[in-house]
Amino acid sequence: MRPLDDTGAAKRQESGLPLMDIPSPGSRQEPAAAEVVETPRPGGCWQCPSSPCGSRAQQEAEKKAPCPGLGLFYTLLSAFLFSVGSLFVKKVQDIHAVEISAFRCVFQMLIIIPCLIYRKTGFIGPKGQRIYLLLRGVLGSNAMILLYYAYQLTSLADATVISFSCPVFTSIIACIFLKEKYSPWDALFTAFTITGVILIVRPPFLFGSEVAETDKDYSVHVKGALVALAHAVFAAVTLVILRKIGTSVDYMLSIWYYVIFGLIECIIVLSILGEWRLPHCGLDRLFLILIGMFGLGGQMFLAKALQIEKAGPVALMKTMDVVFAFIFQIIFFNDMPSWWTVGGSLCVIASSTGAAIRKWCQSTK
Repeated sequence: MRPLDDTGAAKRQESGLPLMDIPSPGSRQEPAAAEVVETPRPGGCWQCPSSPCGSRAQQEAEKKAPCPGLGLFYTLLSAFLFSVGSLFVKKVQDIHAVEISAFRCVFQMLIIIPCLIYRKTGFIGPKGQRIYLLLRGVLGSNAMILLYYAYQLTSLADATVISFSCPVFTSIIACIFLKEKYSPWDALFTAFTITGVILIVRPPFLFGSEVAETDKDYSVHVKGALVALAHAVFAAVTLVILRKIGTSVDYMLSIWYYVIFGLIECIIVLSILGEWRLPHCGLDRLFLILIGMFGLGGQMFLAKALQIEKAGPVALMKTMDVVFAFIFQIIFFNDMPSWWTVGGSLCVIASSTGAAIRKWCQSTK
């Protein structure tokens, strides 16, 4: 005759129920509990066996991990798109830079509005960040207008190189308003940038009056260089504001403020100047559309790069803007940069590269 326990087990096995060891009275149950903890359910973890937060979450994270170097590729693509847009701005000479900025804002707005509706971020932003978004929109649009104006006044390479002095001004402004540390390294990078700008501008009081006499467009060149420098200052202030905002605002909403207030500002300025006119050539109209598309694409790829890659490598790869500017200037305008421009470019790039490497090293400590 079978024992009672064996009979019950047999009945449970016949009925399809899982076999379980029934502990005898007085036996300890801690080992069984330990076994339950050590063998979680599929997709669970040892802390919460009933929820799929362990291996499944780890597998999903591995699936979503970006490809190595993808952020740098996005940065390179962004630099190329920005450079091509700058080339089109240089090609369109019969339209004022403010009107070019207005057309860019219009085309970008047509793309940004559906994106904001799809992402459900709204059009106003968080209450505490609206003043910063407003400043970002106004100052960012000023930087855009000044850069386009600089492209029309001076060479593509000179304007691009001078605009790369932005990180130096960013460090100074962040030190003043965000109380960030301004080290001797920052002062050294500032000196390199100033040297590079001086080599590009070549002021007569340092290089002699023959510089201005030999170059009939020297006054226009100086004006364009100063406008590009003003762009660098406005862009630096914009970056400090974006740093102040941080990740509390969707980057699409930040671009929206940049576009809408840029358009309003362009309309006001063009109404005062009386410069409203459509381009006569169909090719110029195509250039205006492409300027908006390439500008938006450059912004979006740069934002995506900063989301998956550290700021240091992105800043280093961003210097490819200067390389593309030199290439486009030689190919499309048959304008070989002078040795002064090359020397100034090396100084500015060395400054930007040094600042990026230093920030990168600080962030990895």
